[in-house]
Amino acid sequence: MDINKLHDFSWPRGFLWGSATAAAQIEGAAHLDGKEDSIWDAFARVPGAIAGGDDLEVAVDHYHRYAQDVGIMRELGLDSYRFSTSWARVVPGGRTVNAKGLDFYSRLVDELLEADILPWLTLYHWDLPQELEERGGWTNRDTAHRFLDYTEAVHSVLGDRVTHWTTFNEPLCSSLIGYAAGEHAPGRQEPNAALAAVHHQHLAHGMATSWLREAGVEQIGITLNLTNAVPNDPEDPVDLDAARRLDALWNRMYLDPILRGSYPADLMEDLKNHSLAELILPGDLELISQPIDFFGVNHYHDDNVSGHPADPDAAPAVVPTNSPKSSPFVGSEHLSFPARDLPLTAMGWEVNPGGLRTLLNRLTADYPNLPPLYITENGAAYEDLVEEGGSVADTQRSDYIKDHIAAVAEAITDGADVRGYFVWSLLDNFEWAWGYEKRFGIVRVDYDTQERTIKDSGLAYAKLITASRTLA
Repeated sequence: MDINKLHDFSWPRGFLWGSATAAAQIEGAAHLDGKEDSIWDAFARVPGAIAGGDDLEVAVDHYHRYAQDVGIMRELGLDSYRFSTSWARVVPGGRTVNAKGLDFYSRLVDELLEADILPWLTLYHWDLPQELEERGGWTNRDTAHRFLDYTEAVHSVLGDRVTHWTTFNEPLCSSLIGYAAGEHAPGRQEPNAALAAVHHQHLAHGMATSWLREAGVEQIGITLNLTNAVPNDPEDPVDLDAARRLDALWNRMYLDPILRGSYPADLMEDLKNHSLAELILPGDLELISQPIDFFGVNHYHDDNVSGHPADPDAAPAVVPTNSPKSSPFVGSEHLSFPARDLPLTAMGWEVNPGGLRTLLNRLTADYPNLPPLYITENGAAYEDLVEEGGSVADTQRSDYIKDHIAAVAEAITDGADVRGYFVWSLLDNFEWAWGYEKRFGIVRVDYDTQERTIKDSGLAYAKLITASRTLA
C-alpha cells in the first residue's frame, strides 16, 4: 500500500489503536512496597550481563508517574494500553500475595478507565520471582502451578474491570533466550532446561486459560513473537532446510501446541536427542490447546538464514538481541544469518515491512482455527535527534511505524482478521540486555529528569489514529 494512501484506508469497525509496555522495563520501584527480586533484578547484578551496568531500580519511574503517563496516552488518542503486571510485585518471592503491589495495578486500571482507555493486561512479561528461579524456575513443572496461583491473585483484584487477559508475552524469549542462549535472565545455557521451560510455560498458559474461562473472563489470549524464516538461497536445499528448522524452533514450537494440540513432527525429529518428548504428560496438550479468544502477534523483523557456515569475507551478519543467535542454543547447530541489502534499525534489525503482511497471511492460511489477530508489538529503536526547542525529530521511526501499519492494512485487504495494532513502545525504557542504550519509545524519556516528550513519531501516530476514526 502506498503510504500516502494510509490515511484513507477504511479500518474494520472497532479496530483498536494502542501502545504497549512491560512492568520490568518501566515501573522502577524495584524494591518498594513489598516488591522483591525478579530474575531480571538478579540478572542485572551479574557483571557484564546488562549494557552499561544498568539496572531496573528506577527505570522510567512509571510506578510513581502512571497518572502522567495515562494522560499522555489520552493525548495521543489511544484506544487501549497493553501493560503487564509484575509477578515479583504481586506475589514477591512466589510466596504470599502483596496487597500493596495489587493496589498499584488497581489504581492504574482505574486511571485508564477514567481516560476511556481499554486496559489490556499481560500476566507474564519475563519477570519471574527470583526465589522461584532458585527452585528451578521454568524447568520445574511446579512453576506452572505457581503461575496459576499468581493468576488467581491478579484476577481477584482486577477481574471486575479488566476484560482482556494475555497469559504470556513472547515465551520464546523467556525460554530459549533465557535458558539456552543465556542472553536474557536467568542467563542459563542449558538446552534441555530451555525445552523444559518451553513446555512448562505452555502448560501454565493452559492452566491460566482454563481458570480464567471458568472465572468468566471475556477475552483470553497469548502473544508470540514470530518471524519469517527466509532461506538465504531459495534454490539451495541446505538453506531451505535451515529455514524449515528455524521455523520449527522459533515459530511452530509455540504455534502448534496452542493452535493444533501437538508439537510439529519435524521439530520432534530435530530434537530427538533432547528431552522434549519425555516432558509431555497425558492431558498436557489438551490443556495447552483449548480455545482462546485472540492471538497476539509481535513482529519486528524477518530472519534470513543459511545452513552453511558464515562467509568470513561477507558483510557482517545481522545478530538481533531478541533472537538467540550469538550464543549456542538447542537446535541452532549449523545455522548462520547472512546480512541482506536492507536498512537496519539501531538494534541491527532489518527493516522489511512486507514481512509483516507475509506473516499475517501465513498464519491465516496455515491455522484454520486462528482466532482474531492483534499486532501486540511492532516498533523500532533509532537514535533520537532532540532539537533546540526540545522536540524529537525521529523520522525513521515515524516511517517504520507507518510502513508497518500499511502492511497490516494490506493483510486485512488480503483477508487476515486483524483487529488492532499496538506500537512498541509508549515510552523509552529498560531494553533488557541493552539497558538504556536503545530507545523504542514514541515518547522520549530523559533518564536524568524523567521528563516525558512526545516524539514526532508519536504525533504522527496520533494523527493516523484521528484519521482512522474520521473514516470509520
